[in-house]
Amino acid sequence: MILRLLPALAFVVMSGCSAISALSGASRPLDAYTLSPVSTEGTRSGGRHMVVHASTSSGEYSSDRIVVKPNRLQTEYLPGARWIDETPVMIQSLLVDSLQKSGGYRLVGRTDGGLIPDYGLLTDIAAFQAEAPSDTMGAWQVRVGLTGTLVRDSDGSIIASRRFEQTAVAANDQTMTLVNAFDTAMQQVQQQMVAWTLSHAR
Repeated sequence: MILRLLPALAFVVMSGCSAISALSGASRPLDAYTLSPVSTEGTRSGGRHMVVHASTSSGEYSSDRIVVKPNRLQTEYLPGARWIDETPVMIQSLLVDSLQKSGGYRLVGRTDGGLIPDYGLLTDIAAFQAEAPSDTMGAWQVRVGLTGTLVRDSDGSIIASRRFEQTAVAANDQTMTLVNAFDTAMQQVQQQMVAWTLSHAR
C-alpha cells in the first residue's frame, strides 16, 4: 500500500513545486522608472506659497503601471516595468519640484505637508500613455495631457484653467526608449505649466 502511495505523493509534491515556481515568477519585482522635473532660469523669487494637489485620473492612470494603448479603445501595461510611484503621485512630485525650482514661490508643497498656501494647483490626467503606430509605416509615440486649474486658497475661487498636451516620438517599443519619450513629453508639459502658473499666480 505504501509503495502504491509513493508515486501519488511525488506527483503532489512536484505539482506544488510547479505552482510555487509559477507564483514566484509572477511576483518578480518590476523595473521602476521615474521622470525629470524642469528648471526655469532667471525667474525672480516670490513670496507666495503654492500647494500642488495629487492629480486626479481615470482608472487606467491610477496605478504605477506604464500605460500602453494598442488602439484608442484598448489599454494594456508595459510588461516588466512600472513607474517609481503611482502615476498621480509621481506627477504631483514632478510639479512640486519644477515649481520650487522656478524660484517664483517662497515655498511649494503638497496638501499633506501642513503648508498654509496662497494658491493651489489642481491637475487632472487626460492622457499619460505610449501609443502603438496605427500602421506598419507609423511610429510609436508618447502622449502626455494634463488639465491644470489654479485656485485661490482664501476663497476657493478659480483663477485660471487650461489643458496642456504634448507628444514625443519613440523609435521603437523598447522600455527605455518609451520612458525617454515620456520624459521628453512630460518636460515640455511641465515647462508650459510652470510658465502658465507663474503668469497667473504670483
